Amino acid sequence: MTAENPKRVLSVDVARGLTIAFMILVNDPGDWNHVYAQLEHAAWNGCTLTDLIFPNFLFLIGASIIFSLQSRIAKGASRYTLAGHIVRRAAILFALGLFLALFPHFHLTELRIYGVLPRIALCYLCASLICLVTRKISHLALITASLLIGYWILMRFVPVPGFGTPTHDIPLLDQNGNLTAWIDRGFNNLTQRVLHTGHLYNQTHDPEGLLSTLPAIATTLIGAIAGLVMQLSQYTPAKKRNTLALGAILFLAAGEIWNLTFPLNKNLWTSSYVLFAAGCSLLGLSLAYWLMDMKRVQDKSSVARAVLWPWLVLGSNAIAVYVLSDFIVEMLLTIRVPNNGSVTSAWGWIYVHLFSHGHSTEMTSVAFATALVLVCSIPNWLLWRKRIFIKI
Repeated sequence: MTAENPKRVLSVDVARGLTIAFMILVNDPGDWNHVYAQLEHAAWNGCTLTDLIFPNFLFLIGASIIFSLQSRIAKGASRYTLAGHIVRRAAILFALGLFLALFPHFHLTELRIYGVLPRIALCYLCASLICLVTRKISHLALITASLLIGYWILMRFVPVPGFGTPTHDIPLLDQNGNLTAWIDRGFNNLTQRVLHTGHLYNQTHDPEGLLSTLPAIATTLIGAIAGLVMQLSQYTPAKKRNTLALGAILFLAAGEIWNLTFPLNKNLWTSSYVLFAAGCSLLGLSLAYWLMDMKRVQDKSSVARAVLWPWLVLGSNAIAVYVLSDFIVEMLLTIRVPNNGSVTSAWGWIYVHLFSHGHSTEMTSVAFATALVLVCSIPNWLLWRKRIFIKI
């Protein structure tokens, strides 16, 4: 943990803050039976607003990797030192994910090894090491394309033991018969035999599974390419904005075209989904860059400054806020309180008595989630006031 006032990219910090707030919002509704359609993941193929949140966070991590590496290299850090820092940070993120998966009961037999933080750790590790070796846009684009095309080939043409060949014996992206799900089950069976632990989020497959981490790394690398575009000294700010916006259009179109034969699917992190989500991220970043880094609306309007400030604060310690939200949720679900002659969780009691009053709706459910975001923001605001930015 360091107390400092580093030079930060405002548009990226604000975008990260908005993203982490939405991650908490969609993860923790008051009542899962009453959730607005766009605040839920698509059941299988397709894409909702919620499905765009996690890839946007990985995209922003990719951009931040470039800013961090360029800054450290400019200060004279060696590749060996940087590689050690990258591995250490990824290991801590992965360990945090496992800790939160076990907390508060620590039943090792039920540990879910996959998860949001483990995926972030793996994507950060691989993308950072790649960018440490090369930061040429053409090289990163080639690696990204190879990951996406290679993943499509695996999912489209490789026979799945016990099921057959996709599009011939089974439908493409069959929920239980796809290659990703088969590998996840095999890996989970291995950890059960060897480590006596492990389970999958959806029993037969996991949305943060092993093979689908490959296209997730591609998402992170696309963010790194965007970060490199924003760092190009020969580009004017207007040209940077236009390049990001043009990239958004191309990625959105490519994602929709590929969707015709390889459907958008967040659970499997399909290649078409990577392109479509990246297009949305590029569009959002280009708009944020134009408003905050070019127009400097926060310096010209007190209203704009007030609107942007909460997201800037959240974005400055995004991982800390996410970990805190998970910790609070687990505590609320674990603590038992009396409730009209019976016992319920603190979560249930708060929701019923302070929000739904016995009449749960989509509005009361999202109000509870919004309140949780506000609660998580308070400690982050205190860190911000003291200019403390938690660095792993």
